[in-house]
Order: sequence, then structure tokens, then C-alpha cells
Amino acid sequence: MSKVSVLVVDDATFIRDLVKKGLRDHFPGIQIEEAINGRKALQMLTRKPVDLILCDWEMPEMSGLELLSWCREQDSLKIVPFIMVTSRGDKENVVQAIQAGVSDFIGKPFSNEQLITKVKKALSRAGKLQALAASAPPKMLSTGAYANDSLSALTGGKADASKPASAPAAQTVPTPAASKTAAPSASSGRGQGQLRLPSGTMSCVIKALSLKEALLVVKRSEVLPQVLESAVLDLEQGEAAETARLNGYLHAVAAFEPKPDSDWLQLTFKFVDRDPQKLDYLSRLIAHGTVQKHFVPGA
Repeated sequence: MSKVSVLVVDDATFIRDLVKKGLRDHFPGIQIEEAINGRKALQMLTRKPVDLILCDWEMPEMSGLELLSWCREQDSLKIVPFIMVTSRGDKENVVQAIQAGVSDFIGKPFSNEQLITKVKKALSRAGKLQALAASAPPKMLSTGAYANDSLSALTGGKADASKPASAPAAQTVPTPAASKTAAPSASSGRGQGQLRLPSGTMSCVIKALSLKEALLVVKRSEVLPQVLESAVLDLEQGEAAETARLNGYLHAVAAFEPKPDSDWLQLTFKFVDRDPQKLDYLSRLIAHGTVQKHFVPGA
């Protein structure tokens, strides 16, 4: 029986590793190839066919949308399932991808359960799921059997402190606790943004910003953010309300106030994007001093 192969395309190593581990944990017989951008993926696809493509939208050299358009022009790739992994949830972007022939979407940040559900659906439609089911323990192929979040995917399921959202992560709604007590929204001024996690959306204040990471302050809620949890930081700045969606993960979580019942948390958010446009945007934010160095809790 031939192996089922999947191509994972993303310029962020962290995201590729997250996807690969999630797939291998649930589909032991799967064969995984990877590419750092659309151009590399195109070169690989001309040499070797695959059964499924999981591709980021925003990448240097060749975007996911450009790769998708190229795939649909190739006789050998016209019907291969193509899942776009993206933080772009805007209607015009979705329509653009649908017109180009996308099979499905996974919004960043995503839970392990959402990833597996989408992959199972795509492989089932392509008639490839049975080949995987024959080589994997039944419980590992059961939908929802391991509703792990991104942290669980990296720790082998040893930690499950947060519950993944049931809807696609790019369309998550803030939890009641976060909505009532969160910091001001991103549109209210400089130094603020929205942090989208698998468990929901949190308003945040930017304490420090560099090309590699952001130091954020968020209001503590019932579900605590987890270290190594993937997330998307939405920053909206300037008179034109320019928005950047920065992909990354939580490197550290600590109490902002020196007391065990601190109402505020300080998060270190590491960026995984290497898109030149995003790095340029970050540079401009840093140059404009888009931080709140003197944040006062409750103010």
C-alpha cells in the first residue's frame, strides 16, 4: 500500500513543526514533506506528487495564493486538496482563494483538533483516509479523541490547560471574562492590539516591541494563556487604520503585578513571520514609538 503524502508549506519553522507533530501523532503512517515558501514548494511538486497540500498564505518569494493558482493549472495537481493556513479572514481574501480553487481554510491560531479535523475531511474527500486508517490505532483517528491545543501538540498531550474554540480560530469571539475586563481595543489608540488565541481573543497593551518579539499586557481571564501556544497579534495603527497580522507563539507568561492574585498578565510574544512587508511594518511601528511604557493597571 502506497503511503499518503502531505506537503506543509510555511516560512515559519515553528508552524511547520507544529503541523508536522500534530499530523504524525494522529496519522502514524503519513509521509510529510515541507517547504519554506511557495517557490520551494513549486519545485518539489514538479518532481514528486502529493496527496494534500497545507500552505501558508503570506510568504516571501511566492505566496500561498500564487502557489494555489499554479497548482490548479497543472493536470496532476488540479484536484489535489489544497488547505490554506492563514490569519487572513477578510471576506475579499476568502473570495480570492475560493476563486483560485482552494479546498478549505484553517485560521491562525489553530488548535490541534481543528487541524486534524480539516485534514481528515480533505483526505476523506480524496479517498485517501482509508489508507491511513489501516495503519493507525482507531482511537487516534476518532474525531475529537484528542482535543489538544497547540501546547499539547508540542508536549505530547501532557498539558491541557486551555480549551480550544469550536469555531475556526480566525473567527473566534472573546470570552465573557475577557470582554468585561480587557484592556482598551486596538482601534482606541497607539500601543494596543488584539491577541487571538485558540481559546479566544484578548485585547492587549504593547509594553515593548522589536523585530523578534513583543511584550504584551493582558487582563487575566478564566482561561489563562499557555506557554508555547500559537497565536496571532493584530496591530492596527495610523490614520489609515493599517492592520498587520503577526503570527507567533507565547514564549513566556508572568504576573504583571508582584502578587499571586494579579489581575494582569505580562506575555512575551515571539514572532515567527519572516515576510519582508511585515518586518517593514514592524520597523515603522518601532520607529513611531508604538508602545505604552508607563502602563498602569486599571487605568
